[in-house]
Amino acid sequence: MKRNQSKEDYLEAILILSQEQEYVHQIEVARKIGVSQPAVQKALKILKAEELILVDGLHIYLTARGKAYAEEVFSRHKIIRDFLVLHGVDFQTADEDACEMEHAISEKTFNVIKLFVEKNKNAE
Repeated sequence: MKRNQSKEDYLEAILILSQEQEYVHQIEVARKIGVSQPAVQKALKILKAEELILVDGLHIYLTARGKAYAEEVFSRHKIIRDFLVLHGVDFQTADEDACEMEHAISEKTFNVIKLFVEKNKNAE
C-alpha cells in the first residue's frame, strides 16, 4: 500500500503537539511542518473529511482512528531513527532521514528493520 506522506506528516505533527501541550492550533502545525497556514487549512479539511481529526474552530483534536494512525506512523519513525542511530548516524540526521524513510519503505523492509532494532536495543 502506498503511504500518503503529507497526510502522515500532518497527523504525526498533531500527535506530537498534542503530547507537548493541551491544545493544538493551526499555526503550531504550520510551524512544525514548515508550511503556510493556508496549506494547513486545506490539509485539515481533508483530514476532517476522512474523520481523522476534529476541529472546534481554534483547536485540533485527533479522532480515535486518527490517533491510532498517527501513533503507527510515529512508531515507524522512531524505529527507523533507532535503526539509523544503531548504525552510527547522529541522532539529528537519523531523525530527519527517518521522517522521509517512514513513508517510502515497504512493510517487509520495515519489519526487518524493526526486528533488528528490537534485537539490538535489548542487547545494549
